[in-house]
Amino acid sequence: MENHGSLKSYVTGFVLSIILTIIPLLLVTNHVFSKGMLVVAIMTMAVLQFVIQLVFFMHIRESEKPRYNGLALLLGIVFVLTIVIGSMWIMTFNSVVQ
Repeated sequence: MENHGSLKSYVTGFVLSIILTIIPLLLVTNHVFSKGMLVVAIMTMAVLQFVIQLVFFMHIRESEKPRYNGLALLLGIVFVLTIVIGSMWIMTFNSVVQ
C-alpha cells in the first residue's frame, strides 16, 4: 500500500481550506472592500484553495509519475480558467446591455 499522506498533512490541508473559505465569507458579510476588490479577493482565495487541494489532498508535489500527468493538469487548468473568465465576461457584458 502506498503512503499517500499523514494525518498531520490532511489536518493541515483541511484547516487551511476552512480558513480560505471563511475569509471570503467574512469579507462579503462585513462589506470590507468595494465590489471590484471583493471579486479580486474571492478569486485569490479560490486560487489558493485550489493550490491547497492539489498539494495536501491530491499530493501533486510528491508524484513521480510521467510528465504527461502534469501536462494534463495544466490543460485542465487552462480549460477551467477559460470557462470562468468567459462566464465572468458574459455576465459583465450581459448586465450592461440590459
